Amino acid sequence: MRKVLLLIAALLLAGCMESPQAPPVMVPGGDPQRGRVALQSFGCGSCHQIPGVPQAVGLTGPPLTNWNHRTYIAGSLLNTPPNFVRWVMFPDSIEPGTAMPTLGVTPQVARDMAAYLYMRTDAERTGPPHLLPVRWLHPGE
Repeated sequence: MRKVLLLIAALLLAGCMESPQAPPVMVPGGDPQRGRVALQSFGCGSCHQIPGVPQAVGLTGPPLTNWNHRTYIAGSLLNTPPNFVRWVMFPDSIEPGTAMPTLGVTPQVARDMAAYLYMRTDAERTGPPHLLPVRWLHPGE
């Protein structure tokens, strides 16, 4: 019985692992360069870490690294470009009470943001956000 439980646990954990080599996802009608600028101008980096976006070092929201490796947006929405656009435009309609603000992002700007995030293949994998503050995980840093 113990071996069966260990096997089930191993299979469940394997299903949660991210794919090591997901190809970039193309977002129809989206421009990655405009998306990078939009992520900066809307202040997304005040809550998120976003590679390639100046001063995007926020720790409130999850890091937006390796976006095309993620399975879900907001923990329940399948990670696809159209769902990302919906989430960025109307986060409270997807997760009522979310900390993600409604910023008045237009459909075109949301597609541009998606194009930037989905095309990234970040070399450094940060993994999921930690529940504990970084200073607790790495004392002295």
